[in-house]
Amino acid sequence: MSSAPSQRSAADLISSRDNEKLKLVRKLHERRWRDKLGLFVAEGEDLVDAALAAGYDADELLVAGENVEPSLLAGVSTLGHPPRVIGIFRRREASRSADTALALWSVADPGNVGTLLRSADAFGAGVMLSEGCADPFGPKALRAGMGSTFRVPLLAFDVPVDSVALVVDGGRPLDELELDRYSCFVLGSEREGLPDEIVERCAVTATISTSSVDSLNVAMAGTIALYERRKAGV
Repeated sequence: MSSAPSQRSAADLISSRDNEKLKLVRKLHERRWRDKLGLFVAEGEDLVDAALAAGYDADELLVAGENVEPSLLAGVSTLGHPPRVIGIFRRREASRSADTALALWSVADPGNVGTLLRSADAFGAGVMLSEGCADPFGPKALRAGMGSTFRVPLLAFDVPVDSVALVVDGGRPLDELELDRYSCFVLGSEREGLPDEIVERCAVTATISTSSVDSLNVAMAGTIALYERRKAGV
C-alpha cells in the first residue's frame, strides 16, 4: 500500500478466524455474495492501491500485522502467497463511457474476462458483459485484469448497430475491414461462440486469419481486434 500503516497495539489485532470481517472476506469469494452485498475483495497491495487510485470506496482494509494476524489474513486469501493487505470495496456504476467497446457474450472463463479488461484498458475501450459472463470482480478475473478492472467502463451487454461479430470462420478478414466505421467488437463464449441471433444484429462478421491454428483464444481475438482498430487510426 502507498500509505504507511498506523501503529496498533496487540489488543487491536484480529486474532480469531471467526471474526466477522474475516467471515465477510470468505463470503465475498463467492459470486452470490458479491452480487447480494454489492461488495468485492481486492487481494494484495497492487490491486488495493489500484482500486483506491480509481476512487473505489474501501469498507475495510485488513493489513497483516497491523489490524489482523498475518496467518489469519493468509487463511482467507485465494493467493498462492500470503498478502500484506486485503481490501473490501464497494462496487459502483461505470463513471465514464468509451468510444470503442468489446461486447462479451457468455465468456465464462474469469482469466479471459480479466485479460480482455486489461486489453480494453490499454486501448481505451469499454467492456459490455452479458449474463453468463464471469464476474469481473471475482478473484481470478481481478488478478488477470491487474488493476484494469477499476479503470475500464463496465456496461450491460448490447449490440450497437455498428458492431463487428468476431467468428471463427465464415466472416470477412478483419484486416480488410474499414475499422473506423465500427465501434464495437462482439465476442462469444469459448466453447459455443456467438449465437445466430446475436450475429444477425451485427453490421458485419469478421474472422482473424491464422496460418496454423483453427482459432484463437477469445482474449487474444479481442486484443487483436482492438489493436487493428488502433492501427486504423481510430
